[in-house]
Amino acid sequence: MNMRLLIDDADMREIRRLYDLYPIDGVTTNPSILAKTGRKPYEVLKEIREFIGKEADLHVQAIAKDAAGMVKDAHAIVQVLGGATFVKIPCIPEGFKAMKLLKKDGIRTTGTAIYTPMQAYLAAKSGASYTAPYINRIDDMGYDGIHVTKEIQDIFEVNQFDTMVLAASFKNSQQVLELCKYGVGGVTAAPFVMDKFVNNAAITAAVDVFVKDFEKLAGEGVTMAEL
Repeated sequence: MNMRLLIDDADMREIRRLYDLYPIDGVTTNPSILAKTGRKPYEVLKEIREFIGKEADLHVQAIAKDAAGMVKDAHAIVQVLGGATFVKIPCIPEGFKAMKLLKKDGIRTTGTAIYTPMQAYLAAKSGASYTAPYINRIDDMGYDGIHVTKEIQDIFEVNQFDTMVLAASFKNSQQVLELCKYGVGGVTAAPFVMDKFVNNAAITAAVDVFVKDFEKLAGEGVTMAEL
């Protein structure tokens, strides 16, 4: 299975732009991302769902802090946005309880706010479909976010969990590359990180040279379609 690539944003302009350019598998959101839009949460989420389609991955966070409230939030989210929606549940004790209950209800969850391998292990054992370690935030705490995420991947493989890693909170494309090479289940990245995947002056220069050489043969502005 190839690594899934998701957009970590709720700005429809950016979502449309990136979907047009790249092979995107879905969108992740959180309360802070939704707040940046300045719009009503479900208004934004419905628009995202309509654009990406009924079967694409959409991750939406439950807000309640207790398990009963998280379960109630989850049912409401799925009812409005469809069964392909993953409900993000924080990896805290009440969250693990909610994950177990939602697993029984057939609602897929993503364990979020992960800073340690043990949080990810408990989320996987509680039935989460994904776990989302925060790479950059782990780095900011003085630890190595990439190393922690690789440890989580190893734990899942050794324990034969069906749960996949969905790494989040990146600051550069090199971090994404490291996890591509390691074979994690997926990554979700902000638009500014995705824009750096192939943002390289040498690449642009090489393309420009090819075009100029071709124009010497065929004329300025002429392409293969116009010969």
